[in-house]
Amino acid sequence: MLAATLSLMMLAAIVLIAGALILWRRGERKRPALMALLVAILLINLGIWTLPDASGEAPASRVG
Repeated sequence: MLAATLSLMMLAAIVLIAGALILWRRGERKRPALMALLVAILLINLGIWTLPDASGEAPASRVG
């Protein structure tokens, strides 16, 4: 279940980046900036869950 959640988070980040670029080209500034902020938060969370810690084990691998 966690793998599906992490995959959906990555897909959401890709779609948000594409949407932000489209809105940016149309002249909007506020919504694309907020979308880019959300992408940054999603990618930081993905990194926290998937990158190994000092012991060499990723938190996602410890989840049931």
